[in-house]
Amino acid sequence: MPPMDFKPLVTLLAIVNPLAIVPFFIHYTQDFTPEQRSRTIWIASFSSFLVIATSALMGLHILAFFGISLASFQVGGGMLLLTSALSMLNAQPAEAKSNAEEMRDAATRTSIAVVPLTIPLLTGPATMSTVVIYAEKAKTFWQLSALVSYGVVVALATALCFSLAQPIARGLGKTGINVMTRLMGLILAALAVEVMSDGLIKLFPVLAK
Repeated sequence: MPPMDFKPLVTLLAIVNPLAIVPFFIHYTQDFTPEQRSRTIWIASFSSFLVIATSALMGLHILAFFGISLASFQVGGGMLLLTSALSMLNAQPAEAKSNAEEMRDAATRTSIAVVPLTIPLLTGPATMSTVVIYAEKAKTFWQLSALVSYGVVVALATALCFSLAQPIARGLGKTGINVMTRLMGLILAALAVEVMSDGLIKLFPVLAK
C-alpha cells in the first residue's frame, strides 16, 4: 500500500455507507430522547472505529492462528464484498441482517448502538475482511497507522450522517438514498473484482500470464 493511498478509505466508505443506514437509525431511535439519541450516535461511531482498528491490528494474527492464507482470505473476502455490492445495487445496506427475525431479535437488545447499528449494519464481515486485506499491504508503521486513521474518518462520517439523520431523510427521500446506495454498490463491485483477482493470481500464478 503506497503512501497516501486512499483506496482503502474509499472502499470502507462504500461498504459502511452510513447514509444508507440513516433509515435504520431513525427507526431504532424514534422513541429516544435527544440525549439518548446523541449517546447512541457516539457509541455507534466509536464502536465502528474499534472494529476497523482491531481488524487492522489483529486481523492478520487471527488468520495466522487459524492457518488461513491471505490469498484464500482475499478470494473469500472479495466474494463477500461482491455479495454486499449486489445487495447495494438492489438498494439494500451492504451489511444488512439476513432475515427479519434476526433484526427483531437484535432490536430487543439493550444497546442498539452496538447491535444492530454497528454490527452488522455498519461494520459487518465485509468491512472486517476488507480491513484485513489492506492491512497485509501495509508495509510500514505509518501505512498501518493511516489504515487505522481511516477508521476515524469512517467514524466521523457515521456521526455526521446520524446527527443529520432527519434532515438527510427529508432532503434525499427514499429515492435519493437508494440512488446513493446503488452508486456505492457499483464502486464496491469493481473493488471486489480487483481484490478477488489479486488473491486468485497468488493462488494460481499461471493466471498472471
